[in-house]
Amino acid sequence: MTIASDVAQPASAPSEAQFDWADPLLLDAALSEEERMVRDSAQAYCQEKLFPRVLAANRHERFDREIMNEMGALGFLG
Repeated sequence: MTIASDVAQPASAPSEAQFDWADPLLLDAALSEEERMVRDSAQAYCQEKLFPRVLAANRHERFDREIMNEMGALGFLG
């Protein structure tokens, strides 16, 4: 009898948990349809309109006040 054979082996290895990089905390499952629509519209605004302007403002070391006005009008500031 060897030491290796004395060690209990698990009957079956548990399946590995799948990690979702896009939603690591699985928050999407907790959102209602309306909350998903708000999230999607905010993401679209940020990618299409906000990101290019913030990038340009950062490169030229200036602050674009109009961004804050737009975000307020869209309800993103509370």
